[in-house]
Amino acid sequence: MRALVFGGSGKIGSAVAWDLAKDEEVEQIGIVGRRIETLERVKKWIGGNKVTPHVLDVANKEEMFHLMKQYDVGVSALPDRRTSYRVVQGAVEAGLNFVDMLEEYHRRPDPYEVEGLEVPKGMTLNEYGDWLHNTAITNGVTFIDGMGFAPGLSNVTLGKAIRKVDTAEEAVARVGGIPSKEAAQRHPLRYMITWAFEHVLREYMIKLQVIKNGEIVEVDAATDLERFRFNKFGRDEELECAVTPGMPSFLYSRPQLKEFAEKTVRWPGHWQGVQTLKECGLLDIEPWKFKDMNIVPREFFLSLITPRLKPIEGETDVCVMYNTLIGTKEGKKVKIEYFMWDEADTVNGISSMMRVTGFPVAIAAKMLLAGEITEKGIVPPEDTIKGSLYDKFMEELRKRNINILEKFE
Repeated sequence: MRALVFGGSGKIGSAVAWDLAKDEEVEQIGIVGRRIETLERVKKWIGGNKVTPHVLDVANKEEMFHLMKQYDVGVSALPDRRTSYRVVQGAVEAGLNFVDMLEEYHRRPDPYEVEGLEVPKGMTLNEYGDWLHNTAITNGVTFIDGMGFAPGLSNVTLGKAIRKVDTAEEAVARVGGIPSKEAAQRHPLRYMITWAFEHVLREYMIKLQVIKNGEIVEVDAATDLERFRFNKFGRDEELECAVTPGMPSFLYSRPQLKEFAEKTVRWPGHWQGVQTLKECGLLDIEPWKFKDMNIVPREFFLSLITPRLKPIEGETDVCVMYNTLIGTKEGKKVKIEYFMWDEADTVNGISSMMRVTGFPVAIAAKMLLAGEITEKGIVPPEDTIKGSLYDKFMEELRKRNINILEKFE
């Protein structure tokens, strides 16, 4: 069995490849990137003789198509929509089963800040999404759309909760990657970069959809601030979260919900800082005339803050999840909660974000390789990891020391 990882030289992609390489049944892992030097570093870090570097520009459709034909399953760890959609379309047309981890439901593309997304001439965004879905079905492709942490673990757990009740009413996912408490004090916004920060800022600025009173409505990102106490796994921390577009498939796969939102977890103070930056225009993408130059405020801001948000040697991250589902079962009101507190693997040099995003993707890819997931077309995680596969998925997470606690009351 052979797996191909796009973005394999990045942190999340390398974690996927690292995990796949440990499976005896996976014979070859291709890692795709733009620079051979970074690919070779990943290959050396993983060790063994399974990893094959491939230098490729995903804009070269012919070369990408040829490469995909050599593998049995594909994975995308690409951080932006332009490259993600190019690779997804290539996989669908090449007949390659695929797993993507972008915060995007490719069947209903987000209309805001398209990041260079190219839609075929004569199609709307939604028509393009439906074309991808129908082409995947025609070509016998299973495309697991939005696997990882959030979307991913959040979808899988809340999907399970909804199946456990007779009527599901309210679902809220609270998920996020944060610095350790000590590291947070040393960085602006009490934040530390664990993946593409430019895309993080996009998620803070766009409009997104949630479900309120049984209707899909549009709201601003980084609003509906909520403070909560996380007191599981021996922790006792005050955290905050605000709405972001991390689980868009739920709007369409679980329309019976009366309330639904996905929120990103941060340390207290982060969201207030973000709101100040938004009010000052520093996260805008419209050019601003400064002296005799036109500058993009967000690009300039990124150049200033990125060095200050990079981890200092020895600093580690944490990934937190607190999800709730409220509904009825046998005539009684019930609440189902899911908790996770995951820390970095300092022995192997794998951050928590790499673990909880990359490892679920690798598990799903292996399920595809084994023929355990058979749905065709664009299928979200909540509709693929179910029944006995849910139990197996959770067991595989526990083997990697990723523990999710379910509480039913």
